[in-house]
Amino acid sequence: MKESILHYVWQHKLFTAHNLCTTDGEEVEVIDVGKYNTDAGPDFFNAKIRIGNTLWAGNVEIHSRSTDWKKHNHHSDKAYDSVILHIVDMADGDVFRIDGARIPQLKLEFPKHIENNYEQLINEQKWIPCADKIAQVPSIFIQSWKTALLTERLEQKMSSIENLLDENNQHWEEAFYITLARNFGFGTNSQAFESLAKSLPISILGKHKDNLFQLEALLFGQSGLLNIELADDYSIKLKQEYTFLSAKFELRNINGEQWKLLRLRPDNFPHVRIAQFAALIHSSSKLFSKMVENPNIKYLKSIFTCKPSDYWQNHYLFAHVSAEKNKNLGIQSIYGILINTVVPFLFCYAHKKGVQALKDNALQLLEQIPSENNAILTGWKQLGLTSESAYDSQALLQLKKHYCDEKNCLRCRIGHKVLTN
Repeated sequence: MKESILHYVWQHKLFTAHNLCTTDGEEVEVIDVGKYNTDAGPDFFNAKIRIGNTLWAGNVEIHSRSTDWKKHNHHSDKAYDSVILHIVDMADGDVFRIDGARIPQLKLEFPKHIENNYEQLINEQKWIPCADKIAQVPSIFIQSWKTALLTERLEQKMSSIENLLDENNQHWEEAFYITLARNFGFGTNSQAFESLAKSLPISILGKHKDNLFQLEALLFGQSGLLNIELADDYSIKLKQEYTFLSAKFELRNINGEQWKLLRLRPDNFPHVRIAQFAALIHSSSKLFSKMVENPNIKYLKSIFTCKPSDYWQNHYLFAHVSAEKNKNLGIQSIYGILINTVVPFLFCYAHKKGVQALKDNALQLLEQIPSENNAILTGWKQLGLTSESAYDSQALLQLKKHYCDEKNCLRCRIGHKVLTN
């Protein structure tokens, strides 16, 4: 039997609680199973267990077999001297602390259907392991799980934001600028956009924010996309302006070959996205601070509804004239930026500053943004789990990626329902 199912049964107290005895026949009463430990050391800390007439407080270690204790070298590790009970599926030997003292062992008994359900889930080859059973789980229960999943997703994003803050001396505007740039890449060109932003500090752009052409020169020049033979006045003048500004600020551009156009719709070409990004910087200052002050959906949408320069209204690439079209950032792109950049930053800022109202506002923004639409959410819909807002879709994406795809059913609340029914 896998240790993971024993951990699960112990943690959730699903074992047979009456007539518990050690392998030596001493009566066992479990008062507190302890706190599950995800780091090195014993599996559960601070358990309280009565063995015979003695109440013990200490740690619990779990293995499939008793002999795994020595196989894992716990018999020579001081970290395991605090273990008061060794839980096993098969007791095939005694276990000892470093000083030679024998540790009581308990063969864990629990309802057979839990193990059967678990084996069925992890061996299932459907889109999600519980595809045939999820309809039996009450919707109100799933909704509460969505809330926890969304918080978990934002906390994971918060971790990467904190790393970026550390890299930028806790400069919130700079960290936001880099993340915003990355998300202007919309997946395909995210890494290239991030490299561009990291090579061009926001302080330099700030010195020229009132001049859209100079912003374009800096961004296109740093992108490496001007390192080609240019054939029209606009792009030639851009390169001339960049040559001057790069010398002034001692800039070195990134490798332009990392930008991708293959299989992209023209509206997503990096040239158009960079022009939109330049227009956004031109039309705003201290962008993140303004969002903290006014986390209102209507206001936030207005910020990102920015118009690139006239040249880009009839171009997707340098020197290639196309039919004239409004190149403003589309509403779906704006929603994507709000979901993946603005909300996580507001949530992280609120957490670090201890402002609960702002954290609530960040979650409310997701409730006001329409659901994303992709293959994963279509899959959930087919199973009866609809997504009305980004609040729902972000939670369901988290569930699929971090639980269903990894068959992490033992940590999933839906999995718990399925296992125990």
